[in-house]
Amino acid sequence: MTLNHLLQNVRILDARGILATEVGQIRFDSRQVQPGDVFVAVRGVQVDGHQFIDKAIERGAAALVISDFGFRISDLSNAGSEITVVCVEDSAETLGQMASNYFNDPSHDLQLIGVTGTNGKTTTVTLLWQLFTRLGYKCGLIGTVENRVGEDVVPSTHTTPDAVQLHGLLRQMADAGCTHVFMEVSSHAVHQRRIAGATFVGGVFTNLTHDHLDYHRTFAEYRDAKKKFFDDLPKMAFALTNADDKNGAVMLQNTKAAHYTYGLRTVADFKAKIIDNSLTGLHLELDGAELFARMIGEFNAYNLTAAYAVATLMAKFTKPQRFSKLDILTALSDLHGAEGRFDYINHPSQPGCIGIVDYAHTPDALEKVLETIQKLKKKTSRVITVTGAGGDRDKTKRPLMAQLSARMSDQLILTSDNPRTEDPASILRDMEAGLDAEGLKKTLVIQDREQAIKTAVRLAGPNDIILVAGKGHEKYQDVNGVKYPFDDKQVLLKAMS
Repeated sequence: MTLNHLLQNVRILDARGILATEVGQIRFDSRQVQPGDVFVAVRGVQVDGHQFIDKAIERGAAALVISDFGFRISDLSNAGSEITVVCVEDSAETLGQMASNYFNDPSHDLQLIGVTGTNGKTTTVTLLWQLFTRLGYKCGLIGTVENRVGEDVVPSTHTTPDAVQLHGLLRQMADAGCTHVFMEVSSHAVHQRRIAGATFVGGVFTNLTHDHLDYHRTFAEYRDAKKKFFDDLPKMAFALTNADDKNGAVMLQNTKAAHYTYGLRTVADFKAKIIDNSLTGLHLELDGAELFARMIGEFNAYNLTAAYAVATLMAKFTKPQRFSKLDILTALSDLHGAEGRFDYINHPSQPGCIGIVDYAHTPDALEKVLETIQKLKKKTSRVITVTGAGGDRDKTKRPLMAQLSARMSDQLILTSDNPRTEDPASILRDMEAGLDAEGLKKTLVIQDREQAIKTAVRLAGPNDIILVAGKGHEKYQDVNGVKYPFDDKQVLLKAMS
């Protein structure tokens, strides 16, 4: 493919060489460059790709794309005249557009919906994938737990893939006959322009709470990263936000897309009301009709309402759909949540005792899960919570998580959760710092996560509820760069049996 074809719809500030030159693959990691490739120098969080231009040249790059932030073509003394060099305003944004061009603009062949927010992204895209699959469409899913091309599972390494992987995956989905794709959009992906070049027909905002401040530094920066996704939606798209979240209106402030809201408490375009919430499921009044769903908890009432709203809006904003309101409600009643999201297990030898595995790893998510448990438990039930906090991540949430876990549990066990390069004991001390004298009395600290889960099971009696929070679907413990096999649900099942 020629370089000028890859640079369609890209504003070029300066160029040297032959834009019609043939190039191979698009690379933004100099270690992957092969002779004839184009190397796009992207300024990342940890490193700046411009520092590796010489390495890309050594490996045979035929063309270079660089950013205009004080770096000029004239600075490339090692780039011979046979190497084409292009200077653009933002090489990260350009990488996405080039990837879209390389894969022949795959998002235009699909109805692509993005879901962003702190909590609920995975469940919402999973519900949407299940819903539209049941309605007769072949669908793609891009998310934290897994990617799906129809029924085929493609391993997932990030909530949102890098730009080249993303457009390649979208092309794979389009070529496989998918018509709809539901995608988690992380704040990191928006900030790093990983979704550049993709055209969305709709965007969904779930909620915004304390998270990722290790990366975004301030809550305002985190919020604005989410908001930019909506700012960039095209005029023909729809923007659907949670009316009950104070940041929902913020997401709509500058978007050109059509505005819609959903909620349980305030006036909204799509309104739901919980009639009953129990361990058998949810009974909702949704958009004037009744819905019995197999899912549990108020947070899932929001997820189900968002999924219903998207399906209704798709009929209005995309190609004619072949389903009715009754079809949507009927399909929703039979759906289940994503793996590791309020997964519960009945204890075989303790009557009424259940174990719950949940991905909750932020203060807000943990509080919502514990609030749901408090509403569902019997008067005689005790709540035993096992939780920790990840290493090399936002430290400010650690004491908050311990504090609310102690307040909303009868027994708290603090344990290790993906310490990464940090000392697990240091992380646990950070969590303990959030506990008052009363909280400390009901808290055990067991660094070994397997032993912590086993201890919780040994402490549990009839009708008690054991919550194992933080890892959910994950099948590993990340320690010093090594991912050791570990599955909360399997450990809990084994301990119970």
